[in-house]
Amino acid sequence: MSLKGKTAVVTGSNSGIGLGVARALAGAGADVVLNSFTDRPEDHALAEALGAEFGVSARYVRADLSKAEEARGLIEAAGRCDILVNNAGIQHVAPVDQFPAERWDAIIAINLSSAFHTTAVALPMMRKAGWGRIVNIASAHGLTASPFKSAYVGAKHGVVGLTKTVALETAEEAITCNAICPGYVLTPLVEAQIPDQMKVHGMDRETVIREVMLTRQPSKQFATVEQLGGTTVFLCSDAAAQITGTTISVDGGWTAL
Repeated sequence: MSLKGKTAVVTGSNSGIGLGVARALAGAGADVVLNSFTDRPEDHALAEALGAEFGVSARYVRADLSKAEEARGLIEAAGRCDILVNNAGIQHVAPVDQFPAERWDAIIAINLSSAFHTTAVALPMMRKAGWGRIVNIASAHGLTASPFKSAYVGAKHGVVGLTKTVALETAEEAITCNAICPGYVLTPLVEAQIPDQMKVHGMDRETVIREVMLTRQPSKQFATVEQLGGTTVFLCSDAAAQITGTTISVDGGWTAL
């Protein structure tokens, strides 16, 4: 599947899942717009290196997605958006009665509301082009729940609902909207947690991964950013033209429990 001639905007894409997805889309020939809330020389260098590696146009656009106007401005700055991947997200863990209100607001803004704002601006561009793909990175927590993650679970369930609504509104057009629901993914952030977990639990690396970190992931293996990138590219392909308004779980069987 070639995505040559398409422009993809991937939110929260200077590391982790977002970067993995951006790399996969660039590998398929799409021009890419990377994004995060920082504006460092290394962010722009990352985009430049990505473009050179895959022979595509790649640039970095800073936007603080907790702010509606900046989320909308990201798509406007891109100038074109054939493929929109809403990936940006943050997390906070606390019981509901102790959950800081400002953390709730921030998680809902970045994990859910930003996807609404970017989609609202991208859709007219897709309609003008006569083609579009929206891929929302939700979570296994968009389909199930865990204690102490009320804002994250609520936001990700909201992303799944938004996905279905947008799919119905675009059902008669050459535009699809789907959500990928990852389980535990091996990102640099997760990798950095492993040594601490080994110390706390007095376990070796393999045991702490299987018995602590992946306790709810039946495969006992992390998903990878490359797998999520490949799933995104598939959803952008002609083979997925009739897949819309649904979720694809990449969670090692988590949501089968």
